[in-house]
Amino acid sequence: MKKTIKYTDGEIGNIKIIEDFLPSPEELAFKEENTKITISLTKETVDFFKDEAKKHHTQYQKMIRNLLDLYVSNQIRA
Repeated sequence: MKKTIKYTDGEIGNIKIIEDFLPSPEELAFKEENTKITISLTKETVDFFKDEAKKHHTQYQKMIRNLLDLYVSNQIRA
């Protein structure tokens, strides 16, 4: 059963606008050098990424790598 979304013209409430930190298409076109590592993650974390990867027809390792890459680039700019 899907939840019904109620839209309003009124105030949304306390919101926080964040800077767009996603890479541009040009930044995604270039392949960077990768380094293989071994890492231990919780079962809950791996299961989450595997489920999400399955939904989006991609590899869970790629999703984790992209998440870490976005985190690092955001921290470097800060």
